[in-house]
Amino acid sequence: MKRGFSLVEVLIVIAVLGILAAIVVPEYQDQTEKAKESAAKDNLRILRDAIERYAIEHNDVPPGYMGNDPAAFANFNIFCNQLVKNGEYLSEIPENPFNNENSVQIVSGDFPEADEEQGWMYKPSTREIRIDKAGTDSEEKPFSEY
Repeated sequence: MKRGFSLVEVLIVIAVLGILAAIVVPEYQDQTEKAKESAAKDNLRILRDAIERYAIEHNDVPPGYMGNDPAAFANFNIFCNQLVKNGEYLSEIPENPFNNENSVQIVSGDFPEADEEQGWMYKPSTREIRIDKAGTDSEEKPFSEY
């Protein structure tokens, strides 16, 4: 007598595994997306806290301005140096978890549409910082409202 599985038995096992994979994979992807959303909110909180602490300690002038002069042109390098220097406010600029970028686009007027090339968009005149991510999250909340 031969030992082993018949072709029909093998096909049934493969079909069952395929069905299980079809159930598990979307659930895993959804949890991954929710984890990125949570990390983005936390990184924004960290950035906002650092911006506020810097402003409090520098006569209400937010980071980004050369010589802490709000009449000067705001600059990404100055922003980073002021917040990361000596690790006083941040040890590093946190990454946007959706594109793994930690660069900051300095905005002087209205916030532009997200192009997802930067990590963050920062408007020094109002101390607003947003994630550079278009669309909505898993709860249909726009990323621009984080």
